[in-house]
Amino acid sequence: MKKTVSFLVSGRGSNFHAVAKAIMKGTIPAKMGVVISDTEGVRALDIAQELSIPSFFINPKQYKSRQEHEKAMVQLLGEYNTDVVVTAGYMRLLTPYFVHEFKNKIINIHPALLPAFPGTHAQRQALEYGVKISGCTTHFIDEGTDSGPIILQKAVPVYDDDTEDTLSARILKEEHQLLIESVRLFCKDKIVIKGRKVYIVR
Repeated sequence: MKKTVSFLVSGRGSNFHAVAKAIMKGTIPAKMGVVISDTEGVRALDIAQELSIPSFFINPKQYKSRQEHEKAMVQLLGEYNTDVVVTAGYMRLLTPYFVHEFKNKIINIHPALLPAFPGTHAQRQALEYGVKISGCTTHFIDEGTDSGPIILQKAVPVYDDDTEDTLSARILKEEHQLLIESVRLFCKDKIVIKGRKVYIVR
């Protein structure tokens, strides 16, 4: 039985778009769930509408706490029988409540080779540090910041004349492919988690 993939988004939605297209093409053997945004009027919601994917803006300002906001999201995700949540450019930190509700079922993409440069502006951090190789990482979200078990990683060279924009663009191309493959592996039950380690069953 195919798993249902839902998305949390906050912005332009390029990673969401890449995974959604892979699901629609059958590259990922899954069903589309729902798209939830914490920001109104973002490009990701437009993409969802163009692809006829159910999408909702859930305004965090209408709730007394982060957990109350997340309860509304969890309820909606449940209504669409969500098996795995993909945080594609979702900019809010998830509380332990949400993480517990979808433990080891929340896949995130980060534009650095974790555990190096967690948090925001990872590409800028990499350039300021002077690394020669950066890249991207898919991982399961836990209660920390970009600290959950690592699924896959892809290295990307850093050039002397790189800016934050040029490095970000080069990493983003790899992000799309890495996230698609990570979601595909999850949906095919090819991922086993033991402690902090993720094993890929071939």
